[in-house]
Parts: sequence; structure tokens; C-alpha cells
Amino acid sequence: MSSRNLDTDVSKFMSYVLRHAPHEAGLALDSEGWTSFADLKTAVTARFGITDNDLLRIIEENPKRRFTLDGSRIRAAQGHSVAVDIALAPAVPPAVLYHGTSAAKLAAILEGGLNKMARQHVHLSADRATAEIVARRRKGDIVILQIDARRMHSDGGRFFLSENGVWLTDSLQPGYILPLTETEK
Repeated sequence: MSSRNLDTDVSKFMSYVLRHAPHEAGLALDSEGWTSFADLKTAVTARFGITDNDLLRIIEENPKRRFTLDGSRIRAAQGHSVAVDIALAPAVPPAVLYHGTSAAKLAAILEGGLNKMARQHVHLSADRATAEIVARRRKGDIVILQIDARRMHSDGGRFFLSENGVWLTDSLQPGYILPLTETEK
């Protein structure tokens, strides 16, 4: 396995256990999503056989900055399906935010809005290019939605900015969502 594939596999494993299934790696998350870095390191080393330096490099060089390392603790920046409170302060969003998704879901989204589903928040991007990258993880045609974040915020909608630049909100009503463009995969 190439170093790049190993790095991706390690990152995906850490995202999975820190967001969704800490028990599968013998981890316990506190109320804010933190766990012992030493415990995570033990689980990752046992599964992948990498060095401490490789693990630190994978965390520090993660292009999506999915992890926050704070001395002896680590957590996922956002995207949890387990109950944690990342304790983000409300933030004023830019005028427009973006959300990339499957074109097959467009009608339901325009009717019912965007919901957090199994996660704790709806995830939004500050730019169209990032939203397109997110959408391309889905199968089939994609659509990029433009969010009227300024109006939603002025109407009382709450936004949070995660440590890795992902904008978060509790839900989005359809009136704040405008289709921007459709792109074939």
C-alpha cells in the first residue's frame, strides 16, 4: 500500500472513530468530543503499524484539517453523530454559503430544506469549489446550492464556524436555498 493510501486510510479511520464509533477503537469521548491522544495513538498503531511521527504528520498535514490536537487530547473538528458539544461560538457568516449534494435529492431539499440528518449540524462551504468537492463524493449528477446566509442570519438563524473552516447551522429552510448550477459527474 502506498504512503498516500495509508495516510488516507488512517485519516478515515480516525474520522470514523472520533465522529461516530469511539467504542470500536476502545476510546471514550468527553462531552466536548475530546479523547486521549495516547489512547487514539495506541488504537491507530495497533491497526496500521505506523510510527508516532507518521501519525502526527497525518494529523498536521490533513488537507481538510479534520482533527484538533490539544496537547494530550484530540477530537474531530465537526461531523459527529455521537452526542458531543464542540462548544463553538455563534459566528456571522458571509453573505453567501454553498452546499453540494446529489441532484437526485434536489426536489426534496427545495421542498423540505436541509436537515442535519445523523450529524449534529448541516455542513456548508464558504466557496463553490469546496462545495463541489463535497458533492462529488456522491454518485450521479450533482447540484451546488447557494445559501442566502446573510438573510438567514438576519432572520435569527445561527451559524458556527468550525476550526477547519466548515460553516455549520442547525437546519436550513427552503426559502434560503437557491440552486446555483448542476454539473455532471
